Amino acid sequence: MTDADKFLYGDRGGINNPLAQADWATKKLVWVPSEKLGFEAGSVKEEHGEECVVELVDSGKKVKVNKDDIQKMNPPKFNKVEDMAELTCLNEASVLHNLKERYYSGLIYTYSGLFCVVINPYKYLPIYTEDIVNMYKGKKRHEMPPHIYAITDTAYRSMMQDREDQSILCTGESGAGKTENTKKVIQYLAHVASSFKSKKDQGELEKQLLQANPILEAFGNAKTVKNDNSSRFGKFIRINFDVNGYIVGANIETYLLEKSRAIRQAKEERSFHVFYYMLTGAGEKLRSELCLEDYSKYRFLSNGNVTIPGQQDTDMFTETMDAFEIMSIPEEERIGLLKVVSAVLQLGNMTFKKERHSDQASMPDDTAAQKVCHLLGINVTDFTRAILSPRIKVGRDYVQKAQTQEQAEFAVEALAKASYERMFRWLVLRINKALDKTKRQGASFIGILDIAGFEIFELNSFEQLCINYTNEKLQQLFNHTMFILEQEEYQREGIEWSFIDFGLDLQPCIDLIEKHAGPPGILALLDEECWFPKATDKSFVEKVVQEQGTHPKFQKPKKLKDDADFCIIHYAGKVDYKADEWLMKNMDPLNECVATLLNQSTDKFTADLWRDMDRIVGLDKVAGMSDSMHGAFKTRKGMFRTVGQLYKEQLGNLMATLRNTNPNFVRCIIPNHEKKAGKLEPHLVLDQLRCNGVLEGIRICRQGFPNRIVFQEFRQRYEILTPNAIPKGFMDGKQACVLMIKALELDPNLYRIGQSKVFFRAGVLAHLEEERDMKITDVIISFQAWCRGYVARKAFAKRQQQLTAMKVIQRNCAAYLKLRNWQWWRLFTKVKPLLQVTRQEEEMLAKEEELIKTKERQVQAEEQLREYESKQQQLNAEKLALQEQLQAETELCAEAEEMRARLATRKQELEEILHDLESRLEEEEERVTQMLTERKKMQQNITDLEQQLDEEEGARQKLQMEKVTTDAKLKKLEEDNMVLDDQNGKLNKEKKLLEERISEFTTNLAEEEEKSKSLQKLKNKHEAMITDLEDRLRKEEKHRQELEKNRRKLEGDSTELNDQIADLQAQIAELRAQLAKKEEELLAALARIEEEAAAKNTAQKKIRELEAQISELQEDLELERQARSKAEKQRRDLGEELEALKTELEDTLDSTAAQQELRSKRETEVAQLKKTLEEDVKSHEQQMADMRQKHNQAFDELNEQLEQAKRNKVSVEKAKQALESEWNEVQIELKTLTQGKADSEHRRKKAETQVQELQVKFGESERQRQELADKITKIQSELDNVNGLLSEAEGKNIKSSKDLSSIESQLQDTQELLQEETRQKLSLSTRLRQLEDEQNGLREMLEEEEEGKKNVERQVSTLQAQLAEMKKKLEQEASSLEGAEEGRKRVQREVDNMMQQLEEKSAAYDKMDKTKTRLQQELDDLLVDQDHLRQIVSNLERKQKKFDQMLAEEKTISTQYAEERDKAEAEAREKETRALMLARELETMTDQKNELDRANKLLKAEMEDLVSSKDDVGKSVHELERSKRAMEQQLEEMRVQLEELEDELQATEDAKLRLEVNMQAMKAQFDRDLQARDEQGEERRKQLVKQVREMELELEDERKQRTQALSSKKKLEMDLTELELQIDAANKGRDEALKQLKKLQALTKEHMRELEELRMSRDEAVSEARETEKKLKSMEAEALHFQEDLATAERLKRQVQTERDELQDEINNSNTKNSLLTDEKRRLEARITQLEEELEEEQLNTEMVNDRLRRTTLQTEQLTTELGGERSNSQRLEGARSQLDRQNKELKLKLQELEGTIKSKYKSSITTLEAKIAQLEEQLDIESKERQQASRLARRTEKKLKEVLLQVDDERRNTEQYKDQAEKTNNRMRQLKRQLEEAEEEVTRANAYRRKLQRELDDAAESADAMNREVSSLKSKLRRGDLPFNLRRATNRSGLDSDEDVDVQTETPENPAE
Repeated sequence: MTDADKFLYGDRGGINNPLAQADWATKKLVWVPSEKLGFEAGSVKEEHGEECVVELVDSGKKVKVNKDDIQKMNPPKFNKVEDMAELTCLNEASVLHNLKERYYSGLIYTYSGLFCVVINPYKYLPIYTEDIVNMYKGKKRHEMPPHIYAITDTAYRSMMQDREDQSILCTGESGAGKTENTKKVIQYLAHVASSFKSKKDQGELEKQLLQANPILEAFGNAKTVKNDNSSRFGKFIRINFDVNGYIVGANIETYLLEKSRAIRQAKEERSFHVFYYMLTGAGEKLRSELCLEDYSKYRFLSNGNVTIPGQQDTDMFTETMDAFEIMSIPEEERIGLLKVVSAVLQLGNMTFKKERHSDQASMPDDTAAQKVCHLLGINVTDFTRAILSPRIKVGRDYVQKAQTQEQAEFAVEALAKASYERMFRWLVLRINKALDKTKRQGASFIGILDIAGFEIFELNSFEQLCINYTNEKLQQLFNHTMFILEQEEYQREGIEWSFIDFGLDLQPCIDLIEKHAGPPGILALLDEECWFPKATDKSFVEKVVQEQGTHPKFQKPKKLKDDADFCIIHYAGKVDYKADEWLMKNMDPLNECVATLLNQSTDKFTADLWRDMDRIVGLDKVAGMSDSMHGAFKTRKGMFRTVGQLYKEQLGNLMATLRNTNPNFVRCIIPNHEKKAGKLEPHLVLDQLRCNGVLEGIRICRQGFPNRIVFQEFRQRYEILTPNAIPKGFMDGKQACVLMIKALELDPNLYRIGQSKVFFRAGVLAHLEEERDMKITDVIISFQAWCRGYVARKAFAKRQQQLTAMKVIQRNCAAYLKLRNWQWWRLFTKVKPLLQVTRQEEEMLAKEEELIKTKERQVQAEEQLREYESKQQQLNAEKLALQEQLQAETELCAEAEEMRARLATRKQELEEILHDLESRLEEEEERVTQMLTERKKMQQNITDLEQQLDEEEGARQKLQMEKVTTDAKLKKLEEDNMVLDDQNGKLNKEKKLLEERISEFTTNLAEEEEKSKSLQKLKNKHEAMITDLEDRLRKEEKHRQELEKNRRKLEGDSTELNDQIADLQAQIAELRAQLAKKEEELLAALARIEEEAAAKNTAQKKIRELEAQISELQEDLELERQARSKAEKQRRDLGEELEALKTELEDTLDSTAAQQELRSKRETEVAQLKKTLEEDVKSHEQQMADMRQKHNQAFDELNEQLEQAKRNKVSVEKAKQALESEWNEVQIELKTLTQGKADSEHRRKKAETQVQELQVKFGESERQRQELADKITKIQSELDNVNGLLSEAEGKNIKSSKDLSSIESQLQDTQELLQEETRQKLSLSTRLRQLEDEQNGLREMLEEEEEGKKNVERQVSTLQAQLAEMKKKLEQEASSLEGAEEGRKRVQREVDNMMQQLEEKSAAYDKMDKTKTRLQQELDDLLVDQDHLRQIVSNLERKQKKFDQMLAEEKTISTQYAEERDKAEAEAREKETRALMLARELETMTDQKNELDRANKLLKAEMEDLVSSKDDVGKSVHELERSKRAMEQQLEEMRVQLEELEDELQATEDAKLRLEVNMQAMKAQFDRDLQARDEQGEERRKQLVKQVREMELELEDERKQRTQALSSKKKLEMDLTELELQIDAANKGRDEALKQLKKLQALTKEHMRELEELRMSRDEAVSEARETEKKLKSMEAEALHFQEDLATAERLKRQVQTERDELQDEINNSNTKNSLLTDEKRRLEARITQLEEELEEEQLNTEMVNDRLRRTTLQTEQLTTELGGERSNSQRLEGARSQLDRQNKELKLKLQELEGTIKSKYKSSITTLEAKIAQLEEQLDIESKERQQASRLARRTEKKLKEVLLQVDDERRNTEQYKDQAEKTNNRMRQLKRQLEEAEEEVTRANAYRRKLQRELDDAAESADAMNREVSSLKSKLRRGDLPFNLRRATNRSGLDSDEDVDVQTETPENPAE
């Protein structure tokens, strides 16, 4: 092995070490986190819950570690693997271990998917020679070990093959080896893609490409702590290739040069190399020319002469000079470059001091300045003046501003940085120009990106943000391309895969940095802050926090404010940024005066560097950024761009090019900071892996199927795990793998089978390796035992043979010793060998045996001859057939020859045509050559012209520079003109605005002559002012030459304009204040009108009450009856409730103590309820007795009230007539305004009918008075009857319940009567209120119109006064401005602010223009409306007179009602006490809720006990989950119920009186619903019980199957180790089962969500009907908002009308929504039926699928039988062929033997035999041909077989799909069953909820009874005369509430129904 092979291939000898494999399998090795080593190897010893005890391999210590911290270890097979994506356990520890092992073995390159990870070796490795380049040339990536050459070669080859542009992205920290690897890439490409064959003959372009690097390194690299040759800039080298793959040219782009290194360096670091090369390597002549000095004399070289070990600066200087020559850069440009470098150093030597009496800086010694000016070709005095007192633009003039010492030093440093950066940029452009000289066109390119990696320092600044932003974009590109490649492989292999774009994971962080708006990103905010005058780094940070504070990738730092300002969460981790000097770094400001000097330099090189003068930011922006901000911004028209903008644009272009290429990723890693070879710090490498995105790539890889194996390898390696799965005989690799995986029982989610590979999730192969190792150990143990037994048996048999042999030897030895001395024995031994008789017999026997063998052979030969003869006959017949075929073929050949002859003639003709074409072609080629020569001449002319153009451009630039200097003053004057024009335009705009406003006022008040005159005066005044201003402007234009006077006048004008703006703002503020005051007055007036209307309403109510007191007496009687019936009904309901509670307690009875306590509590509550019932009965009896007395008193009072009613009737009739006339007029408006709801419309119709009925009743009132006496007598008789009924009812309460039903029917009748009467009363009262509201509204409209007119007059007067004040202020300020210079500075600041305000005002004025046009349209509409309103006003004035008369009459009544109001307030206090009582009841309800929560907790604890007690997982998981779900739903329902109860308790405070009327109806509805629901619930329960039984049977079957499987496993695995594996497998199976259960639960939850959405849609439909009232209120609020915005009363009127129309639309919509509710019900029912039909259809589909499955299985069985038959035929044919071959061989052998033995006997027959043999050979040839044909047929059949097999596979896939569909339908069925179960549970909950509602209703009934008592007490007061009108008001309120309660009732029953 060579040295290069050691560092490329390494030593992987220990990979297949069986000891290491066994050690890994038995010890359960894992990775444990370690502080020193990152991760340590350890073996798991014990497991305790979530923790486990691990024994460390190296130290032997035992450590407790959390399971989550442990990471799996890969098998030893994967040690030092070349591609880490192949690791089966992809984790941080495995990646680090693999890199560490390879690094210690000298292998620095490792693949990680798309990445090539490179670790810096810090020593020379012999792997970059020309031989290595040739070794990698043209090879595929997987054929060779990892190398940068392999990456480059794949990029080059793919570019040539696919014609697609390529890119190689090298990233990493400083010192990781990025630059070296880019050099190697360029070296490889220059060698491979060179048009010259050898390195000696290398072309100029290739040399220049290689020599561009030393130049860039000299000017852009420096020594840092981490790296001796660190690139301080990023670069993108673009190498262009032609169609043949040769290098055509190159281009270099640079990014983020660290220019601050030119002025200061950290300790032990150097500035850029070129400074040191120049100072040490320059000769004397050059040193004097460049004014060079010693190292110590330069301030910018902070550390003096710092040398680099192993490098001489003189040699490097000569090398760079040689590189300049190779790049063909002339001597002048080189000296110009070095002059700029020397000037940068001399700039650092310029010293400044502060003067004594001021802060102004001075330069005591200007030697350094003289040197700088000499080197750069500028004037010294101008240069020093430009630095010490530069000209700064203030407003529109330039002023010389003295600089402080700090400002001067900053300007010099900025100049040094800028000049070095411009020089570097020029150098890159010059290199690009040299590299693009060739005339060949590039077809494609390879781009090499060398840029810094992710950086996280202690102090991160603007540069780190830019670098990290770049790496975010590059990582996004990697993520995107990586998974696109993954997806392509999945598609190739036919794997189902949903594409995930992991590039989107990084998008939020990228948006946080680069987003333009909505909200803006950090760079956008930084650019925005750079434009603000008083912006600081602190304000920038505050704005970032304000805009991006809620962003998920943005955080406030945890460090102190001094250390960090904000934190960004990148993909590599959190980075804290410190925003010091970010605004300065982003703007990169320069001294403009010095820049102009450099631009006008006599040195051509420096003038060329400073060509783009206009794009710089001046120091004035940094100093103040206030004076010249707007002017500079306007004049340059966006030419200046910040560093962030430029970099973002540069990065965007880079990313665009990279996206259009095929990227290749190289990640460089630094192993240690000591620069030592062979040392690797784990934590440092891990951080870099995280930052470089390697771990991110592994995370993405884990999402897919990272491990993949070819079918053959998978079968070969893991067939041992499934010995009996694959049948004997041939089988396709894919089928075999499918069978093996089925036998392995792997989860389908863990693998995918493709066309040529098996794909696995991470960690699956490690599990298979473990099982394989265990299997192999078992096999080897058994094999070793068998071998030992065989060896032992063999040794035993050998010993036995040795024993017998020893006995024989002993016996023979004994016999020999006896015969040894016997003479006859001696003679016998000597004579026996001499005898031949014995030998003859042996020879005879041998000859006889030979004869017998020859005879047998002869017989066999004869038989073979016969066979051959028969075969010969067959062959002859076949020969004849072949001859016939030959004749036919000869005929065909003859025809073919004729065709050939024809073709030959045609060919000759075509050849002649070809010759003609070739001659033409030659002529054309001659023409082309002529054209090319002409083209070359033209190109030479073009080059000459270009040179002339360049010279002319140089001359033109000089002229332009002169023109710039001469025209500077003209530009200033033009700027002043522009400013004046802008001011004129603004004044004209203001003039137009004022004219428009005046026209608005005139159009609005055209009819009112007095106001129009005043507006015209105003207009004339404004026009006069505008003319005055125009005169002034003309004067200023005349006096433009006198600059000082002009400037003062302009300042005066600007201040005047500012004052005008301020005055206008003050006017607007005053107008707004006046508007607010008027609105307050309006509100106060409205409140007064409302109070008067309320007083009027109360008066009218009392009038109605006097008429209706007779009916009230009847109501009192009916209330008494109701009270009695309610008491009896409560008793009955309580009895029913007791029975219901008992049944519920029996149903839900459990053994728990908590429920027993609940039962006891309920029993106590029942007892209390009984007691309360008895008390209520007693109280009712007492009330009845009191009522009898009250009735007697009421009769006396009624007579008096009747007389009063007669008196009031006359006044009521008068009011009635007036109201009827008004009603007819206002009826049209009422229809539009009083449409609130479907219910409100219904009530309106009822009210109209009731009004008509009331009119009839008023006519019949006299007749009713006559009947009153009769009614009184009837009432007395009814009272007596009631007394009798009461006594009878007391007895009947004890006897039977039949009387109760009769009383209930009576109650219902009385309730209906009550409802009708209350509705009539309500309709009358609401009608009256509406009429009064209409009248009040019309009055308000009139008043508002009058107030609007007054406001307009006031505004006009205020405007006139303000204009006069403005003139005075203008005159005063004009005089004061001419006063003092100190005031001038203050005014300048104010001017800038005012300019901003002017721009804002101009925008506001534009908005006002738009509003003006809109208001003009509205005015036209309002004028039409105004005419209409005048007519209405005239009508209203008539009505007003009538109304004033009525008011006088009603004022007397209002005094009476004021007293009643006080009494009502007292009643309100009593009601508040009742509210407190209800609050206490709420507290009791919350206590009950707490008790229920405790019970739920106890039940949960029992559930957990049950779960822990279950051993078998499969038995109870489903039941426990279901019960858990039910309990959680119960909990949620209980919470919801409690909230609803609280809401209902609040509602009961408002609806106390409503419940009296509507309680019975509610109970009746609930009874009906309960009966219907109970019946439905019982039916559903029966169905669900059946389904539950079926499910239990299925569960039992599944349990049986599971137990059988477990028993079979236990029988197979007997050993302890196998038992442990079985437990692990069982645990995994349980986890998988739980996952599947979770999936199923998720599916059920989704279906439940769908059901809940349906219910929610229904609830929303109901809630929308309720929310219409809220919407009406919100619309009223919007109307008020619109009133605030509008200025005129007419627009307010129009908006009210539009709102009224919108209200009508909403009312119509609410009607449609209410109608849609019923449709929704029907739709839901139809949906249920549809679901049932779908169920049936799915069942039918499953049956159809099963039938198809059966058919396909039959077809597959038939095909398999046919396949087996054809295979047997082919095997038989092959066997016959092999037998024939064997026979041929045997015949040849026998013939040879016969020729040797029977030559003498059969000489005559030999000739015949030879002839026969020849014939036989011919026959054999024919047979061989036939066999070939047979083999062809066999191949064809095999092809057909393969096609059939493919069809079978397709059919199998179809069957699998059908099976999946069947499984899905079964799952759907199960889900529906579960839904039915849940529906049953919901039914039971609904029943419980209804019962609770019934209880609440009973409670409400009790409260209603209490209210009845209060009513009775109030009536008693009435009779006494204390409260004559309160009772009617209370009943009216109860009536109103009752109607609203009807709505509540209609809505509340829907909740339980749902």
